[in-house]
Amino acid sequence: MRALHLEGLQKQLALLAGPIFMETLLVMTLGAVDTIMLSQHSDNSVAAVGMVNQIVSMIFLVFEVTALGTSILCSQYIGARLRDKVVQTVGVSILLNATFGIGISLLMYFCADNILNLMGLRPELMADGLSYMRIVGSFAFVQAISMAISASLRSANKAIYPMMVTLIVNIFNIIGNYTLIFGKFGMPALGVEGAAISTAASRTVAMCVLFYFLLKKHIPKFPRELFRPFPFIELKNLLHIGIPSAGEQMSYSLSQVVITYMINMISNEALATRTYCMNIIMFVYLFSISVGQSGAITIGHLVGDRKPHAAFIIGKLVMKIAVVTSIVVSLIFALCGKSIFNFLTDNQEIIQVGVIILWIDVILEFGRAVNVFAVNALRSAGDIYFPVLIGICVMWTVSVGLSYLFGLSLGWGLVGMWIAFLLDENIRAALFIKRWWGMKWTTKSFVKQ
Repeated sequence: MRALHLEGLQKQLALLAGPIFMETLLVMTLGAVDTIMLSQHSDNSVAAVGMVNQIVSMIFLVFEVTALGTSILCSQYIGARLRDKVVQTVGVSILLNATFGIGISLLMYFCADNILNLMGLRPELMADGLSYMRIVGSFAFVQAISMAISASLRSANKAIYPMMVTLIVNIFNIIGNYTLIFGKFGMPALGVEGAAISTAASRTVAMCVLFYFLLKKHIPKFPRELFRPFPFIELKNLLHIGIPSAGEQMSYSLSQVVITYMINMISNEALATRTYCMNIIMFVYLFSISVGQSGAITIGHLVGDRKPHAAFIIGKLVMKIAVVTSIVVSLIFALCGKSIFNFLTDNQEIIQVGVIILWIDVILEFGRAVNVFAVNALRSAGDIYFPVLIGICVMWTVSVGLSYLFGLSLGWGLVGMWIAFLLDENIRAALFIKRWWGMKWTTKSFVKQ
């Protein structure tokens, strides 16, 4: 009986992982398409957009507070068969993220120049950076709403719908980029501004289609009686879970902004190299993300249904798959590194450093694969504070501290910084493995039955 149950869980995991894999692949393709197309425009445009996207990614983590809370709460409520709680959580989540989103949109439009000056963006990159940030930032509220809806659909084992939406967005974005960056079909050649317009328009289309799937496939209506009086308890739960859960990601993103600032101090070539490398490496840990997220949803259902041993077994399986796949894929990319960089740029300095970084990344990916799984799994089980504490302590002392030491003080440049990243990921991985095997997370369930 136990073997049959495990087989059923594995099938559920595969059904979730497939759509999440495709969605994540398409999201990464979206960013890579921008980079590839802008690389034909200039390396400086790639550097400017890379800097802005690092800032935008950090600011957008505000929306992760609600999205992560939604995913964790809904997963456990679904496992506990509390349907009304699911509806209330999703309704409050969308409203909260829409409110956050409007505020962030205004901030990013009116304060773009101050933010980029604070980051020390070089004068020759400022015009492109400012244009991109204002346009993409103005539509932050669209991304906020989309993130809340996508989180609710995934938690209900309906990951295929966000995947379909992302496919639509990619098609729109590729056509928009080609048309507006290079001035095709009678349109003006807008360069970076064209890429920003295409991105903003694609995200707006995505939000509209996600709303359609939410109402047709998940929650047909939001009954007034469930929101009168307003379910402040669910708002409190979302923030109680979401704020610390997003803390680990916020710490990581902020640390990357600081590191990007340091890379900007080295040279434009270093900044462009980092942007190229990140777009390549994203495809390496793609499988870890998809398996980790699907595993976390399954674990949340099992924890809500009071089956911690099954959650532990699934967790071990997911971790093993993620590590093996990531190392194999990173090795393939390292072997093909020179060809990839030659396709992207003819700058020999960028090519030489980029190839070295891809080889360092082979070792780094062991730690990253474990961390992607463990952070998602521990959060989904209700163990929300441990990943935050580990993230803040290790990221800032090892990743940021050693990046400054190796990259700037010792003069090892971008290669030295990547060695610091390698140490950071693997130290955190060792701590997370110990936490998962210790099973302290089994006492952290949010749903009390």
